[in-house]
Amino acid sequence: MTDRELMGMAREASYNAYVPYSRFAVGAAIECSDGSVYTGCNVENAALGSTICAERTACVKAVSEGKRSFKRIAIYADSENWCTPCGSCRQFLAEFSPEMEVLCAKAGSRYVSYKLSDLMPHIFNY
Repeated sequence: MTDRELMGMAREASYNAYVPYSRFAVGAAIECSDGSVYTGCNVENAALGSTICAERTACVKAVSEGKRSFKRIAIYADSENWCTPCGSCRQFLAEFSPEMEVLCAKAGSRYVSYKLSDLMPHIFNY
């Protein structure tokens, strides 16, 4: 699967976002080490702490199906800035695959690539 195909899946997932408060729709597509892909979108809630980001939605779907090793994740938002994962998502993803690739998009089908360990160099673990 190409980067563009994975990012296309993330873009499609963003169309399902439930964002009545921020109006900031995000989609994610996470590719597992075996090549399978799971998508997710952000889901907001009036109790803000109950909101879940697209990246964690995709990861939780994969983990709930027995996947624990990830190759990369694509994150899409139709915004002026790169859509990088928040700190909670960085830590959440690093729990499983700290060296995974993170593709971050913005409007106009442009994206950049990072290694998760560069975005989150000192993960919490014990």
